[in-house]
Amino acid sequence: MTDKKLFSIVESPRHPDFSALYKQLGYTETRLGSIRKANAQLKKTLPDVVVAEFIYGYGSNYSGVHISNLDVFLVTLLKYNAQAKVIVIVDKAEFEFVEKLNEIYPLYAVMQHPLMAQQMSDMLAGV
Repeated sequence: MTDKKLFSIVESPRHPDFSALYKQLGYTETRLGSIRKANAQLKKTLPDVVVAEFIYGYGSNYSGVHISNLDVFLVTLLKYNAQAKVIVIVDKAEFEFVEKLNEIYPLYAVMQHPLMAQQMSDMLAGV
């Protein structure tokens, strides 16, 4: 059996550490500390699943052009591996903004903080 590849894009301390769970479910996890590093890694490894936090672009860094921290990564992911499943973790206060992103870039699932290991396990069982 070929290992399934999973990217964890960890940009905040709230991102849950499910490394043991991913391993138990047969995933090879690549933990990445930024979108820039995730984009670079796409040129070397194509993930089956991506788990990342959604951070809405309130400030001028994303204003108008980008919705969130994930926009640029999702464009690159579609170029290299459009079949990858993207699981987004979002804070309750920003939940309403995820739909804007989902309209442009298809997301496999949107999960809300706080996220328990069993919830992630159930989600990955469907992949």
